[in-house]
Amino acid sequence: MVKRISPGAFPALKEALTCVYWYKADLMSFLQSALSASPEVLATINWRDYKRNIVSHIVDVMARREDQYQGQLLSLMSRVAEVSDFSHLDRLDDGAQKAAKARDAVEALRKWITPHEEQLAELRRAEERRRETYEASLRNQGVREKLEELKALFYEVVMPSEPHARGYKLEKILRDLFDLFDLDPKASFRSNGEQVDGAFTFDNTDYLLEAKWEAGQIDTPDLAFFKERIGRRLENTLGLFIAMNGFTARAISQFSTNRPVMFLMDGSDLMAVVDGRIDLGELLLRKRRHAAQTGEIYLPVYKILTE
Repeated sequence: MVKRISPGAFPALKEALTCVYWYKADLMSFLQSALSASPEVLATINWRDYKRNIVSHIVDVMARREDQYQGQLLSLMSRVAEVSDFSHLDRLDDGAQKAAKARDAVEALRKWITPHEEQLAELRRAEERRRETYEASLRNQGVREKLEELKALFYEVVMPSEPHARGYKLEKILRDLFDLFDLDPKASFRSNGEQVDGAFTFDNTDYLLEAKWEAGQIDTPDLAFFKERIGRRLENTLGLFIAMNGFTARAISQFSTNRPVMFLMDGSDLMAVVDGRIDLGELLLRKRRHAAQTGEIYLPVYKILTE
């Protein structure tokens, strides 16, 4: 049974983050680094808002979906709690007071981390295992270079200057990524606004693909329509639905059956692949196997990476 983070830890995290990073630019740099594995969360931030509101929004978004983001939350708490140098605050007006407040906030946060030391240690061990696997699997320079190219494009998709360009950029990422991992993307890959439709072959099975980037989570109507599309194809055809901002719990539950015809990916899954933390073929295999064995069509990537 995974130990849940105490609700009292979240206000402590908000206070520490707000106090440690006085300038918004510093806070932005830290969050972009700390949450690089969750670009869909970063994409929800209004960077023009007040610093405290930005911090509160980030923590609340992840806390509401702790099943998906617990690892990132614990990592975020740990990184903030490791701050021990407050000299950057000392140089400000009333610097000694600001530094003392930040120091007290970080110390208060550390108390909430103690019950999760074992989980954090396992997260670090899992990260080291992933890094070793990553280095071994990317011995081909061409693969490394292509993944770096797709990773850069992925960040453009996360924070595009023109939101209407998302569909076209997402189309390129998916086509190139599926091609890189020899998944035979079909010529039908095409974008329509912020939606991408296509098909590919994996492990001798044909798949229909639908990918969407919408402001909210994908709900039951979209999955119902996709299931109908799959049903019009040959009997052994399956479906992969990618939603950058994820799916509602209601939609996942309604379409998780004993014989699922699709499984799901979100922005965290794609980020893990372009970041080199998991092979796309391995990710698809694990998700399909989980769906076949349990009927559940969504398996968060963090659960795969921490096993």
